Amino acid sequence: MPTSKRIQFSTAIEAPPAKVWETMLSDAGYRQWANAFAEGCYFEGSWETGSRIRFLAPSGEGMVSEIAESRPHEFLSIRHLGTFKDGVEVTESEEVRSWAPAYENYTFEGVPEGTRLVVDQDVAADWEEYLKGAWPKALAHLKLLCEAG
Repeated sequence: MPTSKRIQFSTAIEAPPAKVWETMLSDAGYRQWANAFAEGCYFEGSWETGSRIRFLAPSGEGMVSEIAESRPHEFLSIRHLGTFKDGVEVTESEEVRSWAPAYENYTFEGVPEGTRLVVDQDVAADWEEYLKGAWPKALAHLKLLCEAG
């Protein structure tokens, strides 16, 4: 049985949900705001419901996930299934079973000022402090990207 808790972060962005969605999930936009988690990180895959996606560091190691639900400009749910290391997806190890599946959900709420973006993430205890430090930086950078020009 996975042992994790859910943490939440939110930010107000002066841009419509469609722009926040597109900026956040584009290859170039993702590489910029997600730098708060690991410099040079990127994704391989698609943001469509049911699609497999990998979140990777420059070393090529990272997370193996699938898109549980994708409602453009409204809601995105990522189901993290395991890790990717040495070119192999690891989804059945004891370590992975201790936390997987873990969900990372994004809600894009249209508000008069633009968008209220809410992030709900399942996190294992040993990653909680790291994510509590990284998410505010990531959201601040995303806000700047969306509000520029």
